[in-house]
Amino acid sequence: MQIYLIRHGIAADRNAQTTDAERPLTEKGRKKTQGVAQRLATLGVRFDALLTSPLVRAKQTAAILQQTGLAARYELFTPLAPGGDIHLWVNWYQLQTYNAIALVGHQPDLGQWGEQLVWGDHRANADRLILKKAGMIGVKLNPNGNPLGNGELFLLTSPKWFLAN
Repeated sequence: MQIYLIRHGIAADRNAQTTDAERPLTEKGRKKTQGVAQRLATLGVRFDALLTSPLVRAKQTAAILQQTGLAARYELFTPLAPGGDIHLWVNWYQLQTYNAIALVGHQPDLGQWGEQLVWGDHRANADRLILKKAGMIGVKLNPNGNPLGNGELFLLTSPKWFLAN
């Protein structure tokens, strides 16, 4: 099974009128995310399941991925919100038989989840995998057993790589 950890696109800055959860993608963020999604479609990437953080910028990113044809639909998954617990995702994952799953969320959480999938742990103050906005981590997992520490990193890229000619 392939897991794609995708960080949301560029979002509006924080301000007094908008809570962190309500910050939308900027126009530049939408365009960059659409470019990444189109490139993934060109490469033949498809997701059997697309889960997203409930925050507006992540939902908008997931909607762009879905509208580009990378998945039939997306579902809200609360553990992908900032500070979410990967073990709740592990419980969900162990009941699935999909070939490819996309998780749309936030940094540093997605980087830390990637570390846990590949190395089995995340050491505080030692982030090893860092995602740019609209960037992606790809991890191949053995479908049997606990995914933590059993993953094989196959992709770590910024959106710039997807958008290069």
